[in-house]
Amino acid sequence: MNLNVIANPTGNIKSRIRKDKIYLGIIIVLSLITISPIILIISKLIIKGIRQINLSFFTETAPDTLEAMTALSNNEIIPGGILNGITGTIFMVLMASLMAIPVGILIGIFLYEKGEKRYANIIRDISDIMQGIPSIVLGLIAYLWIVKNITNGFSALAGSVSLAIMMLPLIIRSTEETLKMIPQTIKEAGFALGAPYHKIILKVLIPSSLSGLITGILLAISRILGETAPLMLTALGSPVVNFYADKPTSAVPLLIWEFYNDPNMVDLIWSSSLFLMGFVLTLNIISKRIAAKRK
Repeated sequence: MNLNVIANPTGNIKSRIRKDKIYLGIIIVLSLITISPIILIISKLIIKGIRQINLSFFTETAPDTLEAMTALSNNEIIPGGILNGITGTIFMVLMASLMAIPVGILIGIFLYEKGEKRYANIIRDISDIMQGIPSIVLGLIAYLWIVKNITNGFSALAGSVSLAIMMLPLIIRSTEETLKMIPQTIKEAGFALGAPYHKIILKVLIPSSLSGLITGILLAISRILGETAPLMLTALGSPVVNFYADKPTSAVPLLIWEFYNDPNMVDLIWSSSLFLMGFVLTLNIISKRIAAKRK
């Protein structure tokens, strides 16, 4: 036993407090270094992009090069907006959700119920592999399936299929993990009351895990909102608002790529990126709140 510590307990306490403050300071400094790139990115987007944010930005389609050049020469904001991109993004995400959500939830329920079966393990492995596939590869698959053989051209349907494939792994795994958190006694109580198997799933399991399912769906949607590569091979883009599934359709990421290739549209790059970041951030905040409420 250290007799100096016993003889001078006050000095030992002061030493511990000093070390605690030093470690706390190190943690704060490292945390600030970690989040500083995010702060710089967000501040840069706000400073550069806020100038173009106005009513016409949400209600008008993207301008052409001549309109942008004229506005810049007169030191004015670029006319027009990204309405065709906003409507196209919402349209394709809705179609992708209609395809991916029911299939993903059903597969997730299957993995939960038959978790130890051979086929369940194979499906789980395939789902994990799909999460690591580059999005451009999924766009190429949708191009070969839909563009070449069904719509015979670029279309919103092809873009939605590529996005739906990207959504599936997240929805599948979130559904399975959410169902695992439900106490087994709830399911057993349903069987004890004589409820059929399908009603236990529809009336007990799904309602009990609804908040978790919604969280997984919102995270999957957040992931696909910023995808550009698969849409370049499938939806291609459109200068007008389009709600036909078999026609080319624009999206906000596609517009950002188009603006990037035109030096006169630089200001619209920042504004479009700011809008997309705000949209994704809102969905993530909603999913976090739902998850917190579930807990």
